[in-house]
Amino acid sequence: MDGPDDTDGQNLLGHVLLPVANEEDALATARALEPYAPERVTALHVVEKGDGVPDKTPVEQSEDLAAESYEAVRTVSPDADEHTAYSRDIAGAIFDAVDEVDATAIAYRSRGGNRLFRFLSGDVSIELVTESHVPVVALPRTEADE
Repeated sequence: MDGPDDTDGQNLLGHVLLPVANEEDALATARALEPYAPERVTALHVVEKGDGVPDKTPVEQSEDLAAESYEAVRTVSPDADEHTAYSRDIAGAIFDAVDEVDATAIAYRSRGGNRLFRFLSGDVSIELVTESHVPVVALPRTEADE
């Protein structure tokens, strides 16, 4: 293999789905992806909503956060598309979005946190790398991210 193509001849970074949590995370994640020169990027923000339980934040506030995140991604990837999902299941929403936008891979930056926090909150990273039906690219974190 002499490029980022997978066995079907599809470019791994042909269309990257880039999950982002907020403006700061979006900017850092887009910058981490930039050196790999993806052909197309779709930024994804998941609004945690549904299942008959109170929302963590009002939907309008979450949608504003999504818009700010998309703008941050576009400072690095001006042609990036955007996709907003509504779900309590973050990993499930990411997997659904892959199919909805026809992405070839998911690229993400770990949000960090200690082991106890990840255990209590449920680590989306583990779900992404163990349950995804497309390749998952874990982008490197820099010292500034820590």
